[in-house]
Amino acid sequence: MRARSTSRRIRIGTSGWVYGPWHGPFYPRDLRRGAELEYLSHRLGSAEINASFYSLKRPEHYRRWSEQTPDDFLFAVKGSRYITHMKKLRDVETPLANFFASGVLALGPKLGPLLWQLPPSLGFDVERLTAFFRLLPRSTAAAAALAARHDDRLAGRALAETDADRPLRHALEVRHPDFAAAEAVEMLRSHDIGLVVADAAGSWPHLEDVTSDFVYLRFHGAEELYASGYTAKDLDRWAKLIRSWHAGECPTTKHTVAAPAPSTRGRDVYAYFDNDVKAHAPHDAMALAKRCGSA
Repeated sequence: MRARSTSRRIRIGTSGWVYGPWHGPFYPRDLRRGAELEYLSHRLGSAEINASFYSLKRPEHYRRWSEQTPDDFLFAVKGSRYITHMKKLRDVETPLANFFASGVLALGPKLGPLLWQLPPSLGFDVERLTAFFRLLPRSTAAAAALAARHDDRLAGRALAETDADRPLRHALEVRHPDFAAAEAVEMLRSHDIGLVVADAAGSWPHLEDVTSDFVYLRFHGAEELYASGYTAKDLDRWAKLIRSWHAGECPTTKHTVAAPAPSTRGRDVYAYFDNDVKAHAPHDAMALAKRCGSA
């Protein structure tokens, strides 16, 4: 497996890109349907695919998304809710195989981290999480091998090969207060799973502990979930913290619950805005990217 690049990047984008209210405030009103991703990808360096959370996509979907974006664009991919919310991480080897066989690997070098969002009802369970983490492929070759074990549901539409063997990263977004504990943070570190920094208007745990060699952030709304935007002061604070993480530092804040991780030579940072209701997301993403020097 090829070693990870020593060149660390800050990638900032939006969670999804097809939203009706964005036409006018962000997209030109006359932009044709289906051209949203291409438009967004020339203004931001990344996007989170969240359609994959709701249903299994097809390889042609991922290929089309890749073709619509510049060469240096990167996608984060949200894992299936069937795995996280319905199966609640138990007995998920076949669902994981189906997920990876659905076309994720068609993104090739544009495939970034995998996001696994837990439901608010799922608390910290060491046994359950350990079993799940052990199933997660840590390279595209391992993902292709797992995808080959898909069931008949994917017959005739599976992709179980990769153009190159690249590392895969996994991030976990937690929504149960049990996770706001040093034990949970240390467990994620031991399995090299990124703990998502989720800013969600106080709806779910807001944790800023670093648990891997990258940091993954999701912005759901500063004051109102999915609806409110971020002020210049908010974005200044986030930009300062992101630059610290990117530089390899591990600052202690009021939202950290464990001992700091060791400093490193640098970290990749991925940040996605999910405050989509009033079209704040793309504007906030561009404003934060400019502050972080990644515009």
